[in-house]
Amino acid sequence: MSNTLYKMELVDDLADKERHMQWTSLAISHVEYQTGDWLGKFLALTSLCPLALVIAFVTLILFRRDLHTITFLCGTALNEAINWILKHLIKELRPCRGREILYSEYGMPSNHAQFMWFFATYMAFFLLIRLHHGNSTYPLENAWKYIVTVFIICVAAIVSYSRIYLQYHTWTQVLCGACLGIFLACIWFAITQFTLTPLFPIIAAWPISEFLMLRDTTLIPNVMWFEYTSHRTESRTRQRKLVSMKSQ
Repeated sequence: MSNTLYKMELVDDLADKERHMQWTSLAISHVEYQTGDWLGKFLALTSLCPLALVIAFVTLILFRRDLHTITFLCGTALNEAINWILKHLIKELRPCRGREILYSEYGMPSNHAQFMWFFATYMAFFLLIRLHHGNSTYPLENAWKYIVTVFIICVAAIVSYSRIYLQYHTWTQVLCGACLGIFLACIWFAITQFTLTPLFPIIAAWPISEFLMLRDTTLIPNVMWFEYTSHRTESRTRQRKLVSMKSQ
């Protein structure tokens, strides 16, 4: 009988603890929109772009090991750190204070706007200044660069607007985030182009870089074509050796 009472008290204690438990959401990807609002749903999906870009960054670095991509990611991380510091210094609340789940209660400057405009500005510089595909002067040769640049800028603008439409930020918070992201992207691209890029060959020659298979592709005008032709040549060479060994 005493054993049964003990078990019942234990169950009651566990139930009481569960009632008083407080759960916190890891709301990095949590975005709310009004039920039935298809535009809100679309904008909520576009606001997940920063998370998708971070995953793409990590995947690209793991498979390509390019120093410039690593530098780009470092600049993005620095941009995020500056945003976090400014948010906790300014401490301006978001317009949606009534919501229970928020990644951060502070909204100045907008993290999404700053991230996307940093990415869009840096990519525009990269495509139009740094990326060279031979010495061709034909306009159609570089038309895709302008198309991609315009597309990235449009995505950044849509993501920024989504934060206002979904009432996560005010216009001021979004505009400040966008301006700060553009400014930091200009600074970081200049540092990368004129200070870090000349150091890439030295860094690539370090033993640790060779162990990690890090590489510098700055001087290769068309990396995709270079890799394609290199792989094709190596494959044909090995195929000829295999045929020669079989014939013997």
